[in-house]
Amino acid sequence: PLLDAGDPPRVTFHHHEYDEVEPTTTSWPLDNLVQRSFFFGPVEVSTLRSLLPLHLCHCTTKFELLTACLWCCRTIALNLNPNEKVRMLCIGNLRSKFNPSLPLGYYGNAIVFPAVITTVRNLLHNPLGYTVELLKQAKASMTKEYAKSVAALMVLRAKQLNFTVVVGSFVVSDLTKIGFEDIDFGWGNAVFAGAAKAVGVISFFVSTKSKKGEVGTSVPICLPAPAMERFEKELDNMLKGHPI
Repeated sequence: PLLDAGDPPRVTFHHHEYDEVEPTTTSWPLDNLVQRSFFFGPVEVSTLRSLLPLHLCHCTTKFELLTACLWCCRTIALNLNPNEKVRMLCIGNLRSKFNPSLPLGYYGNAIVFPAVITTVRNLLHNPLGYTVELLKQAKASMTKEYAKSVAALMVLRAKQLNFTVVVGSFVVSDLTKIGFEDIDFGWGNAVFAGAAKAVGVISFFVSTKSKKGEVGTSVPICLPAPAMERFEKELDNMLKGHPI
């Protein structure tokens, strides 16, 4: 098998993405959720990058930078207890992590979504670089060994795995390199290729163009209406070059 759990199966990592946590007192009013999509072009990315410490400026990807920014703004917007634990789950493709690589045409699942955990206080009382470092840790853990550990956990729990979805969780997936926009369908290239909206706590990074024709990244966000107002205010503040 390509992705086996081993015999006997051994869990060798802490899989916080599958933690069983009690729901917090903060709940979502399901009848008052709103969707917004936020565009980040070169100017926005440059402004946010200026908020990083010098040692992270040139080694931080756009995905890491935007995810850190959005996670902070979202956490502020939700008005969570400062001592509450919050989680960021990054969905990552493992296909390039195997040696030998997975065979061409393999269409089974080859993704993991390791979680990083911190408290609301730590996330919001530290500079943006702190959040970026957490995300780098999550991405660094996406290895073949991590995948085998997830498979082992599935075996030991009889495949009953559900990733942690509470208000304080934020899940992101980068679809900017999926390549659909470069495919000619016979009548031209796709105008848009990606998720049109967020799915609860899950947001997707999508390549798109602004009304001015500027190439950038759009990220849909789903929040209760009052939280969305606070989110937009915090994001606007960061895009003016002000730290949280």
